Amino acid sequence: MKPNRENTLGQQAAAEDALCTALVSLTSAGECRNFLRDLCTPAEMQALVDRWQVVELLEQGLTYRKIQDLTGVSVTTIGRVARFLTDGFGGYRTAIDRVSASDNPTSH
Repeated sequence: MKPNRENTLGQQAAAEDALCTALVSLTSAGECRNFLRDLCTPAEMQALVDRWQVVELLEQGLTYRKIQDLTGVSVTTIGRVARFLTDGFGGYRTAIDRVSASDNPTSH
């Protein structure tokens, strides 16, 4: 949050909900890509892409160093992603499970 903003926690939560509602209203990867390209700077978009790649590589069991070699992402960022993958809010796990289910519809 910007230091000069005087948003209450409720206002911040409402703003986050509005963004999340916009995201879930999109119906394809292309629509989501276009929305994120409009919303994010190229560097922000790359950071999001990098983190998702790290999630996928961590799920494959690769070491932090191997992931760094493959992606160029810092070991610090890889560690942060790994921590949230195991101890975060569950968002990564939900996305992984749903992407896996859509890739393997008969795996249920």
